[in-house]
Amino acid sequence: MVDQDLEHLRLLSIFHYVVGGVLAFFSCLPLVHVTVGLMMIMSPQTMTGPGGPPPAPFFGWLFLIVGGSCIVFGWSLATCFLIAGRCLARRRHYLFCMITAGLGCLWIPFGTVLGVFTFIVLLRPGVKELFSRARPSPSKDLTSFQEKWG
Repeated sequence: MVDQDLEHLRLLSIFHYVVGGVLAFFSCLPLVHVTVGLMMIMSPQTMTGPGGPPPAPFFGWLFLIVGGSCIVFGWSLATCFLIAGRCLARRRHYLFCMITAGLGCLWIPFGTVLGVFTFIVLLRPGVKELFSRARPSPSKDLTSFQEKWG
């Protein structure tokens, strides 16, 4: 059973890397909105139709803020996926992996599928034990620190 848990954690780690990379790529798509928003703000005359007035600066700011927010949120979530992939491989930071799985459920369909499978695997008692065994004891860290720096 331990071998199966280790294999599932390894696969989850790989899938977190893949989903994190795909999410980072798709999070770049709102750069189009940011570019259009900047053009509306900086040179509104390029956005006019034949004989029409330029758009209000409000719309440019709206494009810029919404597009920028989507990019920042997507890149942040992608970074969390990548870090969680590393944590799963090392079997550390159990709570962070659980929180990332929950946040991943917001990104339909890939993040949802990965989040649900992550919950299924991480809630197994054997996997919880693997995470607790991988955690170093604080006394060892303090002793090695004292030996090294005296």
